[in-house]
Amino acid sequence: MGVASSVASIRAHVLPHFPVAADAPLAPLGHGLINETFVLDAPTPGQPARRFVLQRVNPLFSPAIHQNIQAVTAALADAGMATPALLPTRAGELCLQLPGSPGQTWRLMTYVPGHSFDVLSSAPDVAARQAAAAGALIARFHAALDGLAHTFVGLRAGVHDTPRHLAALGTALAEHAEHDLHAAAAPLGADILAAAAALPALPALPPRVCHGDLKFNNVLFAGAAPPDSERALCLIDLDTVGPQPLAFELGDAWRSWCNRSGEDQPEATLDLGVFAASLEGYRQAYGRPLSADERRALLLGPEWISLELAARFAADALNESYFGWDPGRFASRGAHNLVRARGQFSLHRAFVAAREERRQALAR
Repeated sequence: MGVASSVASIRAHVLPHFPVAADAPLAPLGHGLINETFVLDAPTPGQPARRFVLQRVNPLFSPAIHQNIQAVTAALADAGMATPALLPTRAGELCLQLPGSPGQTWRLMTYVPGHSFDVLSSAPDVAARQAAAAGALIARFHAALDGLAHTFVGLRAGVHDTPRHLAALGTALAEHAEHDLHAAAAPLGADILAAAAALPALPALPPRVCHGDLKFNNVLFAGAAPPDSERALCLIDLDTVGPQPLAFELGDAWRSWCNRSGEDQPEATLDLGVFAASLEGYRQAYGRPLSADERRALLLGPEWISLELAARFAADALNESYFGWDPGRFASRGAHNLVRARGQFSLHRAFVAAREERRQALAR
C-alpha cells in the first residue's frame, strides 16, 4: 500500500493501541528496505512533543524478538548508553500484532536524534575518525551486554551457517545447468568452493551477545557534519540482536565498511585504513585486551563472511529467489546477483591477500 493509505490505516488501526494520540503527526522516516518506518510526534500538554519511531516489522522476524530487544536495551540503558527503547501498547505488550493473512506486527520505540550514513566519508581522514568512533561504540555495546542473563527467542536460524550456504551453491550449480547465466556462474562458483576448502578454521570461541547486522547505516551519529558526524551515539535496528560468534559480528561489519566499491561492483576496493581505525577504536574502548583466539577470529572473520556472501549471491544468480535487485541497472535478478557475487569474491581475495597486514594490526 502507498504511503498515503498507510498513514490512514495506521491512524485507524495501529495508533489507538499505543499510548499516543491517534491524530499525532506521522511521516515516513528513512529508506529502510526491511521494516516500514515512520516518525511520530506525540503532543504533550505544556511540553515539547515527544518523538517516537513507529515500525511495521518485516514478517521475516518473529514477534518474539521484542523480548530480546527489551532485554538488550534495558541493559544498555543501565550501562549509561544511548539506545532506543520499546514503548509498550496500552495492553502492556511489547509489540502490536494485528490479525490478518498475513498478520502485521507493529512496534513503537523512542526516537534518538542523530544522523546515519549509508557509507563512510570519501575523505580518508574523516572516514578513519568515523570508523574509530563506530568501532568504539560497538565495543561499548559488546561490553555492556557481556554476561546478560536473557534467553534469546525467535532468532532466525542459520544466518551465518557457512557450510550450508556453500552446499546451497553446489546444489544451485547442479540443478540449473540450463540457466542463461550458468556458463558465467559455474567457474565463479568453482572458485568460491575451492577458496572455502582453503579457508582456515575459526577458533572455538563461545558466542556473545551481538548486534547481528552492523551495516554502517545502523550506526547513529550525532549529526550530519563535523564534529558531530564523527561522534557515534548508538546502534539502531535491533531485530537481529542475539548470541553470535565475534568473527561474524565484526567480520560482517568490515566486509561492509571496508569495501569502498560497494556491493554492486564486480571488483572490490579494500580500505585497510578503515579496518585499522575501527579495530583500534574497538580495542581501546572494550576495556580488556583481546585474547589470542579473539584476535584470530577477527583476522579470519571478514574472509569467512565475504566468501559466504559470495556463495549466497552466486547461488541466487541461478535460483533468482531471494535477494532483491535493481531493474534500472541490471537486466535480471540473476545478472545483479552475479555482479554482487563477483564483487564479494574479489573482496574475499583482497582480505586474504592483506591477511599479514591485518595480522600485524591485530598484534599491536
